[in-house]
Amino acid sequence: MLAHRLAALLQRCGIHYAWAIAALTFLAMLTTSAALGLPGALMQPLSREFGWTTTELSSIFATRFALYGLLGPFAAVVLLRYGVSRVVAFAAAVIASTLVLGLFMHTLGEAFVLWGLVLGVGTGLTAMVLGAMVANRWFVQRKGLVMGLLAGSSATGQLLFLPLAAWLIEQHGWRWALLPVVAAAALVFVLVLLFMRDSPAQLGLAAYGADPAAAPAQAAPRADWTLPFRTLASAARVPAFWVLAGTFFICGLSTNGLVQTHFISLCGDYGLGPVPAASVLAMMGIFDLIGTTLSGWLSDRYDSRKLLFWYYGLRGLSLFWLPYSEFTIAGLSLFAVFYGLDWIATVPPTVKLAAAEFGPERAALVFGWVFAAHQLGAAVAAYGAGLSRSVLASYTPALFTAGAACLVAAAAVLLVRGRTVPAALAPSQP
Repeated sequence: MLAHRLAALLQRCGIHYAWAIAALTFLAMLTTSAALGLPGALMQPLSREFGWTTTELSSIFATRFALYGLLGPFAAVVLLRYGVSRVVAFAAAVIASTLVLGLFMHTLGEAFVLWGLVLGVGTGLTAMVLGAMVANRWFVQRKGLVMGLLAGSSATGQLLFLPLAAWLIEQHGWRWALLPVVAAAALVFVLVLLFMRDSPAQLGLAAYGADPAAAPAQAAPRADWTLPFRTLASAARVPAFWVLAGTFFICGLSTNGLVQTHFISLCGDYGLGPVPAASVLAMMGIFDLIGTTLSGWLSDRYDSRKLLFWYYGLRGLSLFWLPYSEFTIAGLSLFAVFYGLDWIATVPPTVKLAAAEFGPERAALVFGWVFAAHQLGAAVAAYGAGLSRSVLASYTPALFTAGAACLVAAAAVLLVRGRTVPAALAPSQP
């Protein structure tokens, strides 16, 4: 009822309800990002209080990243079967509950279950697949821009929560740093139940930019649990899928798993405190939001392959340069601008390429598997960088490895050719 009233009010103001759905999705994905990124700020205080090593903590974070990604294709099925609003509300409740229970954990096993397994499942239900599904269902026009904004939610979560978390840890202890994310998840739970709807048809609307005279789109068919595997089997026969999955693996390797997880600890090795380091991450978040939104706009107008070539190439060069920044505020600020502008800028052109290669009807599921590769890359970097720090007493080998991988991705993405929709993925298939 409230959703219908709000839709009518917005319509009188000349605003399509799709933008309200995009805003709710942005808030849900922002909270997911905050929950994912928060443990990076907790690595040092957890190590001090419980005596856990960097490698042990990195294994927990790696598990979380892997689940966050591997659930992507199945999250698409869950969203199709049970509805976006129910699933997102459930995920918000899981995230909040898991963080609250983390206040009382005392063993590494408890941390692994709560922040590795359960948090991985909760955040995995609201991964990038959610953004791709909302963009494809609610928007005909401005789809690239919307996907850029939703992808940028990860930057905004980092911007809002990490400096606050670092300050709370410094002033009151790490347990207090969990509370803002818990409050945000509770807010998402309430707003989604009240205002989120699964498709424009539920409100008698057409998607944004669709022909107003056209009938509202029919509800998506009920998906079965074998659909992700059938989609993967079909997509795996197309070389473009492996290029997109491989380059997105490198994307995760060079962002979430490396910088998001280990940056504060890395800065600590050079004498920079948690609050200044988190502030640099927040600065990256500002420029990432700008860069990702701009990337969505660009992907509506320019060749996505060429955009990805520049994004990966520039990111690789920035990672090569980071160890030589001397970790001064000026040097790190320059890195934050340069690196931040293309942190998640790869998402809109990758989604566009997936839709172009496999068709919009299967884009969310195919992108789910591509995103799974992204998070497997993040898991490898989360663990590998922690192992590098423990064994070699330095993060530099991990930075150089990720930088080199980005240059490989920049060259590989040019191998994607024109649109080729395989018969097994054609829209006519049930």
